Amino acid sequence: MKSEKMIAALNKQINAEMYSSYMYLSMAAYFESINLKGFAHWMQKQSNEETVHAMKFYKYINERMWRVQLTEIAAPVFEWKSPQDAFEAALAHEKKVTAMIYNLMDIAIETKDYATQSMLKWFIDEQVEEEANADEIVNKLMVVGDLSGAVMFLDHHLGKRE
Repeated sequence: MKSEKMIAALNKQINAEMYSSYMYLSMAAYFESINLKGFAHWMQKQSNEETVHAMKFYKYINERMWRVQLTEIAAPVFEWKSPQDAFEAALAHEKKVTAMIYNLMDIAIETKDYATQSMLKWFIDEQVEEEANADEIVNKLMVVGDLSGAVMFLDHHLGKRE
């Protein structure tokens, strides 16, 4: 069943995922500028992952023989007060994305679009992981505070993200 409301919402999600990628790349640049290469690496990986998410929506829309409609991507913030501030922004953003995914599921249920419901299950599970990862790092940064040695240890750890 073709629902214009569903198609529009999925296209909007492509934009949101691409914005997420752009935002994380901006965070990576911020971390590079303050010489936290491990933090930057983690954010670059996150940026790449968000692009993959956008492409999953892109591919799905095309598989359904619907029309992908790309729109302008807003410029992200490029400055944060601290690493903790950046990760708190990342966590808040992931919570916003989770709400958007839930909204997509609500539309899929409303329109009885069972295929889209099935596809969205992956994203719902993924958002649990996304929020947990960001929350874990926020909590670690809250514990270490301004202890430079601890921040450098965390930087080294984040640099190992595959």
